[in-house]
Amino acid sequence: MQLCELNLRGFRNYDDQHFSFDPGVNLIVGRNAQGKTNLLESIAFLGSGKSFRAQKTAEMIGFSRDFGELEGVVQSQDREQTLRWVLFPGGRPRQLWQNGVKKKSASELTGVLPTVLFCPEDLMILKSGGAARRRFADLVLCALRPNYEAALTEYGRILEQKSRILKDSAEDIRLLSILPDYNIRLCQVGALLISYRARFFEALGKEAAVFHDRFSEGSEVFSLEYKTVSTVSDPFAPVSKLTEDLNAHLEAHYRAELQSGQCLTGPHKDDFTITLSGIDLKAYGSQGQTRTAAISLKLAQSVASELARLTTLEMECLVSGSARADSINTMLQPFIADLRTPVEYGCALGGILFRPFLDAEGRIQIDAVQGDCFCPTRFDSSGRMTGAIFYDHACPL
Repeated sequence: MQLCELNLRGFRNYDDQHFSFDPGVNLIVGRNAQGKTNLLESIAFLGSGKSFRAQKTAEMIGFSRDFGELEGVVQSQDREQTLRWVLFPGGRPRQLWQNGVKKKSASELTGVLPTVLFCPEDLMILKSGGAARRRFADLVLCALRPNYEAALTEYGRILEQKSRILKDSAEDIRLLSILPDYNIRLCQVGALLISYRARFFEALGKEAAVFHDRFSEGSEVFSLEYKTVSTVSDPFAPVSKLTEDLNAHLEAHYRAELQSGQCLTGPHKDDFTITLSGIDLKAYGSQGQTRTAAISLKLAQSVASELARLTTLEMECLVSGSARADSINTMLQPFIADLRTPVEYGCALGGILFRPFLDAEGRIQIDAVQGDCFCPTRFDSSGRMTGAIFYDHACPL
């Protein structure tokens, strides 16, 4: 992947500026307040649709400008591609184009321009509160996993609505009658977030440990531990089990939530801790140790991101050799093109099975059946599944 060219119009302090980049290392030099950080922000935004410092889109648009525009030429996925963002103030939705085709959301850019940004503020991630560390993980996961971003958005919406119910129930107790429905959905979506986060932090911790071992010359053992609600004993358990665990925790805190008028438990309180040779970094780590650990995390983020991209985006499958094979291949390719989504859900739910079938018109179709929609019934001598029962709520594409 390589960013070849970048055009900025009305973005921050850039009225109309063109940049060309070298395939190797690029060093950006300039006086203070000339736009070096703005340039880095634009590159990160181009591939993710997210800013590491702006809270509102209007903050990224130049003064007295009606809109801001970012356009880049990228060599990615074995071809040249163009990305273009148009940003508007006042709440008007932003617009995105990829190769001249308008896209609905940034999730469709997954893997095109993955970036890892390191800035001085990142050193505070390991020393500040849990919100900063959650934001760090959410930014990475949203860039890697479109389904995670969708689940995170839904969770935030349900959480906000539940908070309003708890707050307003003091004046109208009838509102509590709909609270169980919100809790059920909150647990279902929250379980999916936990499943994604557990796997991300596991990969991140392993890679960061390798880098930190080199930095410390083997004198310190880096360890990262994911922290979620106490009733979740195994964050790698199937999503259905995680849902039950979350529900148990909610029930235990039901009265406390009513009294406080706040949502007191759930993945929105998640965090992670880092220890060096068993010593808590946040509480006892020196400035040097904190800096080294933060750099290890960022380098590990880059490796984990690339591995995730390769496992879900770079797959080829072709059926050929006869007229019938060509017909099968024609029906197979759309399924392969959209494979990332069912694979992501399958990984989160503990398994996935691809089931071919004939539709009412005799055409070959394929279902991607998730782990909670089938039950294995038979295995061969090598342990491969040869039989299964499919529930009546099988999950088609």
